[in-house]
Formats: sequence, structure tokens, C-alpha cells
Amino acid sequence: MLTLDRKDDTRPIIDAQLAAGGGRIVELDGDADWREASTEIVGAVRVDIRFPKFNDGRGFSLATQLRERAGYAGKLRAVGDLIPDQAQHLIRVGFDDVDPDRKGLEADWARARTRFAHAYQPGRGNVTPLFRHRHKRPEDDLAALNARYRDMTPQEILRDAIENKWVGKIAIMSSFGAEAAVGLHMIAQIDPATPVIFLDTGRLFAQTEQYQRQLTDQLGLTNLRLLTPDADAVAEEDNDERLWRRDPDACCTLRKVRPLDGIIGDYDALITGRKRFHGGGRMALPVVERINGRIRVNPLANWDAAAIEGYFQRFDLPRHPLTDMGYASIGCWTCTAPVQGNGDIRSGRWIGQSKTECGIHSPAQNAAEHVAAE
Repeated sequence: MLTLDRKDDTRPIIDAQLAAGGGRIVELDGDADWREASTEIVGAVRVDIRFPKFNDGRGFSLATQLRERAGYAGKLRAVGDLIPDQAQHLIRVGFDDVDPDRKGLEADWARARTRFAHAYQPGRGNVTPLFRHRHKRPEDDLAALNARYRDMTPQEILRDAIENKWVGKIAIMSSFGAEAAVGLHMIAQIDPATPVIFLDTGRLFAQTEQYQRQLTDQLGLTNLRLLTPDADAVAEEDNDERLWRRDPDACCTLRKVRPLDGIIGDYDALITGRKRFHGGGRMALPVVERINGRIRVNPLANWDAAAIEGYFQRFDLPRHPLTDMGYASIGCWTCTAPVQGNGDIRSGRWIGQSKTECGIHSPAQNAAEHVAAE
């Protein structure tokens, strides 16, 4: 085994753990799906990525995804059919060590490792070189981002996120519900071409579909991305159209979680409209969080109902038609009702059940636990 980069502060700890026979090691094929792999490598101190042929570059892509998207901070080792000329790129995408099938080339690897060392320093556009991601824990990045946004307004957070932090790789998720106009209006003022992800479950109120068209046109949003559930999956899993009653979690997974999972890799960060005053698990909502290895930005987390109402009035934004009928949080018609009495803003969702979220903002293990319990 050859060392590619000794600049990792955690290396002595990991090496000692491995030498003592401790810690879990996972081997992945270079063509593995990074989303599945990110679950498999949880808790691993070392991940080996196997290259079947030196001209098969999929292992490089997998390493990048595990470092950048899954936030893996342990040791990465490249194994298999590799040649010294690949040392530069192996370091660049986040590998620490290499164990090539071709032996006796240690001197060539040593020269290749140092020959291009200058290429791994910060380049144009304020891009952080990948090796630094091996020195930091994912939670360190989150703490820095939350500190950065602590005293910013939602508009300032959005502008920084769209124009500086995740340029061209960020989108906003919108239900086009009761409060959606606020975040969408802010986006429209910054960059109306920002992708807007809209999950059409096939169970939305007609008023929501009408509102979506009205708001998109009025705000001048030019990049609506409509997601729908897979028709074959719906026919197989919900052939009687009663899945929402039998198993609402499975219905949400079918109609919302899986369609979103299909495109989530297109973005480095997703913006949501969630707020702490909605209660429940949202009361501790940070401005920036990581869910299943992916960044979520919640610029309105600190706003209360009065701030939302004030923004509607200030910019004379159109209201969702159902708000006049007592609907405060609006999802599918099958699982949404008007708020009764002194109920909180989300009390009309999944009435009579312990369920409070659809799952698109929940860690993947929750879904796995649900399946295991069936």
C-alpha cells in the first residue's frame, strides 16, 4: 500500500485503530451507486474503492460523491488496476492511499505523487480543494455556515447561497402551499431562473395546482421542475388508490420521497420553506442542515407567523385559495384538513395519527426502520 497524502490530521488515529484490528472496513466497486454506498459506509474507518481497469473512471466519481455529498471523512483507499500517472487525480478526488495490482512501481508512484503537488491548492472561484474536506468533519462545515448566516436576513441568506455558495447547483423545493409565496418571491427578486422543484403527487387540491400556475406566472419564475410519481410503481403499490389510508408513510414515500430522490443528485443544496414556529420537530430547525449527506438551507427558520403575514402584506402577494377556508398547512387532499380550534399550524395534517412529516426532510434510516417494522 502506498501513501498519497500525509496531510490528514486524523490519519494517526485511524492507522492505530486499523493496526489494532479495530474499526470497520468497507470495499466498494467503482460503479457502486453513491447513495446506497453512503448508507453502507456509515461508521467505517476505511473505504476501499476497487478499480477493475485503469481506464475505468467511475471510481473517481464515486470517491468525489462520498467526500462531497455524503460527507465521508474517514480514509479512502484506491485498489485494483491503477497506474502512477493517476496519482494526481486520486489525490484530487479525495483518496488517501492506493494499493495497485501492479507491484514494483513504488518509485514511480512516489514521483507522481509529488510532481503535481502544487495543483491541489485553491484555484479560481474560491473553490475549496478537496483534500481539505478530509481534514474537517461535516458538522464543522455546518457550524461555520450557521455562524455565517446567524445575523443575516432570509433575503441575505438566499442571495449568498444562490450567488456565492452553491452557484448553479441549488434549487428551492416548494409545495405552493399557504406560505410558499414568501420564499418564492424572495427567490424571484434574486434569480427567477433558480430551479423550483414542485412535487405533484397526483393527490393535490385543484386549488393548489391553480395557485402554482398563478404564482409562477406572477412572480416570473422561469425554471419550474415538476416531479410526479412513477406511474408503474403507483399502479403496483396503490392499485386501489387507498394506500394513503392503509399506510400513509408508504404513500408519501411513493409519491414524494422517491420522485425527489431521483433528481436530488442534480443539486448540492436545496432550499426549503420550513420554520421553527410550525412546532414539532421543526422547533430546533437550524438555518443550514445536512440530511442524508445533503445540504438543506432553511432561510425562514427564524421567522414567525407575524413576519410571514407582514411580508404578504408588504408585497401584496396572492394567497392560496384554501387559506380562507381555514387551511394553514396544505398537502394532499386525502391527508389535509382545516385547523380546528386552537390547533397549531400543522394540526390539519394527518389528523388522528402520530405522523407529522411526509419524509422528504427526514433521514433515510427512518424510512428503513419503517420498512423493517412492516
